[in-house]
Amino acid sequence: MDEAARHSAIAEEQGFLDVATARRDRLAEQLQAELAAEALDETERGRQRVLRRQFEELSGAQDGLVFGRLDGLDGAVRHVGRVGIRDDNMDSLVVDWRAPAARPFYTATALDPQGQRRRRHVRTAGNVVVDVNDEPLDGSTASELVGEGALLAALDERRTGRMSSAISTLQREQDEIIRAEATGPLIVQGGPGTGKSVVALHRVAYLLFTHRQMADQAVLVLGPSPRFLEYISQVLPALGETAVVSATCDTLVPGIAVGRAESRRVSEIKGRALWQPVLERYTGSLLPRAREMKLRWEGEFYLISAEAVDRAPTSATQGRSYHRARAAFAEQLHHLLADAVADQREALLEKMEEGYEDILARFDRGTDRDHLPEPTSTGSDVDGLLSDEELEELRDRIAADTSIARFIEAWWPTRDPEVALRELLTSSARLGRFAPELAAEEIELVVAEPAPWAASDIPLLDALAELLGDADNPQPQGEFLAERARGQRGWVYGHIVVDEAQELSEMQWHMVLRRCPSRSITAVGDIDQVEASHLHTSWAQAVKATLGERWTAAQLTICYRTPREVMDLTAAVLEKAGSHNSPPRAVRSSGITPWTLTVTPAELPTAARQAVTDLRHRWAGGTVAVIAPGSRIAELRAALSDIPVLTATEAKGLEWDATLLVDPRGITAEPRGWNGLYVALTRCTHELGQLEMRAASSTPS
Repeated sequence: MDEAARHSAIAEEQGFLDVATARRDRLAEQLQAELAAEALDETERGRQRVLRRQFEELSGAQDGLVFGRLDGLDGAVRHVGRVGIRDDNMDSLVVDWRAPAARPFYTATALDPQGQRRRRHVRTAGNVVVDVNDEPLDGSTASELVGEGALLAALDERRTGRMSSAISTLQREQDEIIRAEATGPLIVQGGPGTGKSVVALHRVAYLLFTHRQMADQAVLVLGPSPRFLEYISQVLPALGETAVVSATCDTLVPGIAVGRAESRRVSEIKGRALWQPVLERYTGSLLPRAREMKLRWEGEFYLISAEAVDRAPTSATQGRSYHRARAAFAEQLHHLLADAVADQREALLEKMEEGYEDILARFDRGTDRDHLPEPTSTGSDVDGLLSDEELEELRDRIAADTSIARFIEAWWPTRDPEVALRELLTSSARLGRFAPELAAEEIELVVAEPAPWAASDIPLLDALAELLGDADNPQPQGEFLAERARGQRGWVYGHIVVDEAQELSEMQWHMVLRRCPSRSITAVGDIDQVEASHLHTSWAQAVKATLGERWTAAQLTICYRTPREVMDLTAAVLEKAGSHNSPPRAVRSSGITPWTLTVTPAELPTAARQAVTDLRHRWAGGTVAVIAPGSRIAELRAALSDIPVLTATEAKGLEWDATLLVDPRGITAEPRGWNGLYVALTRCTHELGQLEMRAASSTPS
């Protein structure tokens, strides 16, 4: 496109953007006026929830309101944007990027134009069109990338420290995963820079748009760290989605926090799927054994037979948690006691009647029954027997009696999940009894752990809390759906997205399934970037214990973020990590060859400061970070107090314009070190520098 044609196209798109923006503002004003009216009933409140969602979508579409255009072979023109907008005649003005009509914008190619003649990418800054990029789909040009010019321009922009929406530059293989059916677990394998997180989050937006019922249940986004969640925090709100809860596995149980680190060995032991049946057996052992009960009620003692007690817990526990079974048993016991009271009263009356038979007979012979008044009372006032209403009232009084409640509590006590789990994990005898799958040496390692909860304890606590159930079934209140969901451990979500899913242990996978019984799950990750303590080296191994064979695999093969110059270093690293995968194919070049300096330990602080200064100067307006082995973090943070200094694990999922990798051989010496180095190498979008230690200091002390 020559310069004159480019300016004309920009002016044309600016005119359309002005019209779309004005229409968006009018619609937002109308919605705001409707929302100001008071909702008088549940129907109106439901309608207002829908209107509020529409208002939030329109209000959030401040940038990228229109980012694309499709010119059809039939002459039709469709503009694609962040949200759908209709004109005054209710005709489509802007097509929502999630709508089926927008899909050719992401999937049409010269070989498969899907009825389109041209695709245009429109770049905006706020409400101003700054550039356009036209892509003929008539076969005159061909590229493996959708909107190559717009994509590469976006990738060349400076990093801000937060993930931005990529709806204007999504590629075909990404779009196919985003729009895949949500019929079961979908596990997406993708190497560095393939857009795994972008795909996962845009899939959430697509599913919430396509399946509105998911918004009524909220969507859970699980990330590997709070830093990562902060990094992605603006993406879904920018896409108009607010019914989303973000968390890590460590924060999924309300009120419980990780208080200490733990050894990889113990973490691996506690992460195994075997703990689920262990905890089920342990919970079963907490149920009381049936026995004869002697209960006092209003000064009299009543016996409930062991057989009756045995039948009550058996029926109460079927399919119920410990505390729900306890509540069911308590209700049955109230009925048994009420029946015992009624039976004892009836037996007493029968004995009394036997003694008075003669008196009553003489009375009957001397009485003219025809002149007796008709009885006006019923129930126990007439014959001493309780009516149905009186029996129900008796049960209510028994249920409210504190002495009966104390008896039930003593025999079938309420259980605190934390206390119960601590009693299990600190007892060699209990673990030997309920966890025979563990070796004696493994049991002793678990028992020796100190008191504060570690990360691997959270899934065990979650599993036990589920088996025990809520003692009082609290219902946390919150103005917004996400707040209510976040406050309830047992909330069932409409969909769950797991980022960096390769790090999940088997017990953490159980946590995920517990929160989404429908198994509507999207898990993204790179099995070659795993650093967790578990021993899985493939997705099949990682999910076999929880998902079995019931999951679908997808793959992202193109690296958009990391430049070709850096990706060329990764094949040898993957081989040493024992991977059977090839690194993703990089589609862009930064033109900057990775560089290396060799320094001594004494020179490291000064050399690191100088290298960071140089990188910041070259990438002014962007971001720079330092990645190093754990043993050097404290020293480097002291020397570089105003820049992120992270381990490979902490850097996972993040990106910067330039990264300084310190002591790469030190990273390889760590557990799963070659996997960690693979992560560390691939965090930059433009420039990679390395500070290697001299041979004498290759293994940090």
